[in-house]
Amino acid sequence: MSEKNTAARSAHDLGLAAWFGGSLMGAIGLNGACAEAKDPAERAKLAAYGWAKWTPVNTAAIGVHALGGLGLIGANKARLSAQPGARANTVSKAALTVAAMGLTAYSGYLGRQVDKHGHEGAVGATEPQGNASEALAKAQKQLKITQWAIPAVTGVLVVMGAAQGEQQRPQSLVRNQLDRLPGR
Repeated sequence: MSEKNTAARSAHDLGLAAWFGGSLMGAIGLNGACAEAKDPAERAKLAAYGWAKWTPVNTAAIGVHALGGLGLIGANKARLSAQPGARANTVSKAALTVAAMGLTAYSGYLGRQVDKHGHEGAVGATEPQGNASEALAKAQKQLKITQWAIPAVTGVLVVMGAAQGEQQRPQSLVRNQLDRLPGR
């Protein structure tokens, strides 16, 4: 069996990079730009249109990341069973990935709620006007939180991936083997 996992590692990393980068750009660039629309009734609608165009790409990125992650778990199962730090990191990353998927799905739901009420007008994609309906204001307030939670959680996943790379360095592998010797 080959020791190289270039395809799985690339899928894992590129999918996560697109997910992280797209969510961060959307929160800053897309939602920020929509707040500049002259007509308040266009602001939430424009954001909804932009996010709708991004959703299929984001869904593919999440799927590619997940498939790459599963490929890496399969390729590294012996190391994961022998190296407790790698196992703990992998379990934590899996839990955070599921959380980020849930946040992403919930954000999509909230975006659809904002789109439904977008005709009411808004200060911005995630900022309701003073006269906004309760449904619109609630969805926008929750969306304001999820738009930052997604890049925060996916950013942590990037850092954890870097930590896993460090765990594969020869000195980490040797230290792990020495720690497993009787009497240590």
